[in-house]
Amino acid sequence: MNGPKHKLCTKLSSTYLRKWWITIAIASVLIVGGVLVACQFSVLINAIVDRMVALRPGAKTFGWWAKPPVEPHISLYIYNVTNADDFLSNGSKAIVDEVGPYVYSESWEKVNIVENDNGTLSYNLRKIYSFREDLSVGPEDDVVIVPNIPMLSATSQSKHAARFLRLAMASIMDILKIKPFVQVSVGQLLWGYEDPLLKLAKDVVPKEQKLPYEEFGLLYGKNGTSSDRVTVNTGVDDIEKYGIIDQYNGRTHLPHWTSDECNRLNGTDGSIFPPHIDHDRVLHVYDKDLCRLMPLVFEKEVMTSNEVPGYRFTPPEWVFADVESHPENMCFCPAGQPSCSPNGLFNVSLCQYDSPIMLSFPHFYLGDESLRTQVEGISPPEKEKHQFFMDVQPKMGTTLRVRARVQINLAVSQVFDIKQVANFPDIIFPILWFEEGIDSLPNEVTDLMRFAEQVPPKIRVALIVGLFALGVALLLLSTFCLIRNSHRQSTLHLEGSNYLATAQVDMNKKQNKDTQPARY
Repeated sequence: MNGPKHKLCTKLSSTYLRKWWITIAIASVLIVGGVLVACQFSVLINAIVDRMVALRPGAKTFGWWAKPPVEPHISLYIYNVTNADDFLSNGSKAIVDEVGPYVYSESWEKVNIVENDNGTLSYNLRKIYSFREDLSVGPEDDVVIVPNIPMLSATSQSKHAARFLRLAMASIMDILKIKPFVQVSVGQLLWGYEDPLLKLAKDVVPKEQKLPYEEFGLLYGKNGTSSDRVTVNTGVDDIEKYGIIDQYNGRTHLPHWTSDECNRLNGTDGSIFPPHIDHDRVLHVYDKDLCRLMPLVFEKEVMTSNEVPGYRFTPPEWVFADVESHPENMCFCPAGQPSCSPNGLFNVSLCQYDSPIMLSFPHFYLGDESLRTQVEGISPPEKEKHQFFMDVQPKMGTTLRVRARVQINLAVSQVFDIKQVANFPDIIFPILWFEEGIDSLPNEVTDLMRFAEQVPPKIRVALIVGLFALGVALLLLSTFCLIRNSHRQSTLHLEGSNYLATAQVDMNKKQNKDTQPARY
């Protein structure tokens, strides 16, 4: 009697039940897959981004890095001195008139690129400047009056020299008719003009001490291919080093400052940064004219005109702070406390052949008010106009928008033995300020950034929802069917028992009937 019952259960277990147990297993796999997507999908996307942005010759991103598909501009504003004679003869406060902008478009290209065996690339940077009169206030021929930087640098450096040298210098300047202010065109101030002192130095200074230029200009020698050899990490082996400078002219550190920390060169050129940037990351930019790494800290989240989200990074307020406000800046004082810069200034004389050049932000933004009021005519600084900032796409580490704003100043020291500058007081004299940068990237670049930023999160959510929904649905369905099947099996078992019991009763009745004697 157990034979039919056993066959029925076996059939249910081997066919019907097995199908739903397999369904439960599939549902469990789908749910586990959803959990894995929730936890590990970002890791996969980051790995794809890392491979995509790393500098591999032949890749699209490599081409963008080698020859950026942008047209940067540099806008210059010159402090034209309007009372030079009164300032020198009567001791009046200098009055300046800010004239500008004078705008140049730039073309950047990395040339002589060599791939090295240690995961780095070496190159020279070619920058070509083209004057844009249509964007400027006037032509390059506009005339301005500015401090005579070669002369005032020489006199300031002679302050602690022997007296007879200062007197000799005064005689030479008298003979050459050199004055503390020069009247030059904008083009000459930027790209170079013949200076009597430099011409004299060329003839009399020993060869090993000669300056590497024959004319003076604030941008002299920069319109063309730089001789500086830069080596950067590709990020192929280590994405955290992507774009980071490995060597600059064969050096891994600057030779100027008093600690390895301040002499570090391991920043980028400002166009790219290691990807996956968060709010706590401190970015570092190196430019030869800055004479140091420029740290940048997160300020706020921004959105470009192409709807690409970015993070705005700016120099911290302490970057040009005095050592009283920020003692860590002491390493930028090569000759100890006396050589430290006032609050809001940075001394780059060691990178400018000892010329007393001081950098600041435009209008002495973040600097002491007294710096601005040493001369008349400079309006109070405004953050929107004078802040240095970079907008960076955080996932890929690409710069979206830049406003690199810097002011060039001359630290003049009064030297009584040189009659030409005897009335020139100790002063930080502003020369000009500029902003260099880009407004936006081409659509081809921003489309890729927008895809990398917006599409993967949507795919992640869709996969999580889809896998969980399908897994839970299959799990509920299979569980329901198993419960229903279990109930059906119990019913069949009960019906089978009742049938057997009834059959037994009928059989007993029949047997009893057969055994009873016949009655006549």
